[in-house]
Amino acid sequence: MQISLAGRTALITGGSKGLGLAMARAFAGAGGAVAMVARGEEALKAAEAKLRAELPEAKLAAVSADISTEAGCAQAVETAVAALGPIDILVNNAGTSQRGPFLQVTDALWQADLDLKLFAAIRLTRAVMPGMQERRWGRIINVLNVGAKAPPGEGAPTAVSRAAGMALTKVLSHEGAKHNVLVNALLVGIIESDQWVRRHAAEKRNITWEEWKAEQGKTVPLGRLGKAEEFAATALFLCSEGGGYITGTALNVDGGRSPVV
Repeated sequence: MQISLAGRTALITGGSKGLGLAMARAFAGAGGAVAMVARGEEALKAAEAKLRAELPEAKLAAVSADISTEAGCAQAVETAVAALGPIDILVNNAGTSQRGPFLQVTDALWQADLDLKLFAAIRLTRAVMPGMQERRWGRIINVLNVGAKAPPGEGAPTAVSRAAGMALTKVLSHEGAKHNVLVNALLVGIIESDQWVRRHAAEKRNITWEEWKAEQGKTVPLGRLGKAEEFAATALFLCSEGGGYITGTALNVDGGRSPVV
């Protein structure tokens, strides 16, 4: 199936690396204009340059903003709209996997996690949803993880903020449906990305990245880690006309690893 996002503009947070960069590549490759939002200006510029080299005709904007703050969210949307026009697609992808024993999670860690993962999605959606409703077309994707459905022990705060993101997805899907604004969540399993590269390094075990991947793959029914391109293809479909009857869904993209459907 040929997917086209021609005439659509997407804003993707966490857009400079990993899943965010893969989605930016897929969306731009399908003809969409893409605003990549991230805090790290150097990584953001490198990502933009990489995509421009791969897709010379792509309409791209690199937006440096700290979306864990109200001002940063406003700045991200204003800059993206000024560069590319009204936002048709919002992908709330920014976030880290902050987790540990419950009694060791401080108020500061809870607040930082909620600000980046939950309140950023709330604020960005509040900024772009009115325009989507007015134009009667919109797509919002909240990138969560499988812990949102099956929170593990020592999974706080990330599993809690992700579960809240899943509830937010359902609330927004009901309110957006009558305006043809579709809202879904994609729940990540173990997918090759910078986050997992960092986790491999942090473990400081004397095994290579390839050995580590093979080891982790044994925990997945499909027997391997997912690829960022596979995740991006799923997001692209949900944002296309082909995904026009899907809303309010939390879809696992995890190779069957989650114990919850």
